[in-house]
Amino acid sequence: MAETKDNKQVMKEEKFNFDYVKLGLKCGIEIHQQLETSKLFCNCPSLLRDDEPDIIVNRELRAVVGETGEIDAAAKHEMEFGKKFVYQAYSDTTCLVELDEEPPHDMNRDALDVALQVVLLLKAMPVDEVQIMRKTVVDGSNTTGFQRTALIATNGIIETSVGNVRIANISLEEDAAKIIGKDADKVIYRLDRLGIPLIEIGTEPDIKTPEQCKETAEKIGMFLRSTERVKRGLGTIRQDVNVSVNEGTRIEIKGAQDLKLLPKYVDYEILRQLSLLEIKKELIKRQHHIHEELVDITNLLADSESKIIKSTISKNGKILAIKLEGFFGLIGKEVQLNRRLGTEFSDYAKTKAGVGGIFHSDELPNYGITQTEVDKIKKELAVGEKDAFVLVADEKEKSEKALKAVIDRAKYCVKGVPKEVRKANPDATTSFMRPMPGAARMYPETDALPVMVEIEKVKIPELISSKAKKYEELGLSEDLATMMSKSSWKTDFESFVQKYNHVKPLFIADVMLVSLKEIKSRLSLDVGGITRNELSEVFNLLNEKKISKEAVFEILTAVAKGKTVKESAKRFETMDEKQVEEKIKEIIAQNKSANEKTIMGFVMKELRGKADGKMINEIVRKLVG
Repeated sequence: MAETKDNKQVMKEEKFNFDYVKLGLKCGIEIHQQLETSKLFCNCPSLLRDDEPDIIVNRELRAVVGETGEIDAAAKHEMEFGKKFVYQAYSDTTCLVELDEEPPHDMNRDALDVALQVVLLLKAMPVDEVQIMRKTVVDGSNTTGFQRTALIATNGIIETSVGNVRIANISLEEDAAKIIGKDADKVIYRLDRLGIPLIEIGTEPDIKTPEQCKETAEKIGMFLRSTERVKRGLGTIRQDVNVSVNEGTRIEIKGAQDLKLLPKYVDYEILRQLSLLEIKKELIKRQHHIHEELVDITNLLADSESKIIKSTISKNGKILAIKLEGFFGLIGKEVQLNRRLGTEFSDYAKTKAGVGGIFHSDELPNYGITQTEVDKIKKELAVGEKDAFVLVADEKEKSEKALKAVIDRAKYCVKGVPKEVRKANPDATTSFMRPMPGAARMYPETDALPVMVEIEKVKIPELISSKAKKYEELGLSEDLATMMSKSSWKTDFESFVQKYNHVKPLFIADVMLVSLKEIKSRLSLDVGGITRNELSEVFNLLNEKKISKEAVFEILTAVAKGKTVKESAKRFETMDEKQVEEKIKEIIAQNKSANEKTIMGFVMKELRGKADGKMINEIVRKLVG
């Protein structure tokens, strides 16, 4: 914790002065990356679609016991919602495997080979035989009610600027279906994403600072991209961050997509755990008690002007309340930026009961509930000066379920930090998703055969960082070399450098990465039609000195407008030095009173792209001076 500032001030300024060693920070990260192959257990393409599906399937799922003989806590939590699931699919890119109407095919060896390339890059120890497992998932994102996953390797290593981070496991699994829409009792999924191969890389809790967390994720991402077989774009790579501090517990932050925010996610979770531990200590000092009796105060608020209260009563709903002894001032305590203990209570109520939220005494009077009504509630519940209350307004069953969820969460306040999976929010805060899953969710897949690993046949790809250094040696700047190492043009770049030895590699890279982008952004032209062959034609003309460097941009602009390289290059055929000098003499003779700068303007307008700019400049200075 910051030594000179309280939590609220730290959060407001968003500056953290934590002593991570003293706090006992433990942090690990899990990377999930989609692979650019066909699906993992069938031959369907890994094609994401937005057009209208032509198959609709309705399902319900239930959790079953795992190898331990128990139902997993997270699966049980999801099953309690009783939700129905609607699956959308496409007859031309979705098969019976995704619909769970046919057993899985053999594991995609292409995807396995890509995963094994990553294993070698991370210096991990591959397994001898890949055993496919089932991981219970009852939120509807898998039609089977489980996710197929397989351990590929263990004991890898990542080198960072502040020390090594061990890789605990590398797995290959099928991605889940994507949510299209949902309401209180139904979720709509689309099956185009289901089954896309997903490589999962999990580290040990060796990460000691938030910045090291970001660096580790960046390096793993670089190793993955080095295979050149991973998908790119939003949603194709996801990070889950695990965080704990002394006296706290491991929390999994799910779905952190923005690398820049990773340090904040870690810091905010540290802050949250420290705040919850402070609340625990304060409750232990107080005469705290959680009353589990649900009190119906509907009649008490019959004349309330609160919109939510009035709406609930008009629909024959119930306003139920509970008393929390010793909780005064603590429910309203900030535990993250703009998130309070009351928000945590509300998350549980929303997630477990589907209500819109809760009211608590630390925020009242508010939301149309008056001080007079607050006083009535306190009297009805016998709330003292150090006590608090929580109320919910909804259908009776939902209100009861919501308050029971609040009671469960309130009980944990005296224990400290509950074990949870939390959703990553865009502002780097987190919200409750479900309890932390346990070992009960895993059991063997009986419909798919084990796969022998032939690691000796796997080729180690060149790292992006190695390519960048090689490009720097060719004369590219560090930034341009890094850009090229990540670019889809890199193979063509290397080929052109070898083929056109009279053109500097720096110029070739600049055309590919800068000039094409400028034509697109500044001139609003589509450069997608400028192919490898057309670039090759241009560089060949330049290599043979048939055009000048200055002509390249103009020719490519013409090509973007629909012309061919050959017809575009005609008006830019180079002139030799003698021809250039004769032309400049003509321009000077026609503009005898003009100064050097004006002459240069006339000359460049006439000769741009037909001769080297440096040569033109030297001749003008010689003749005019």
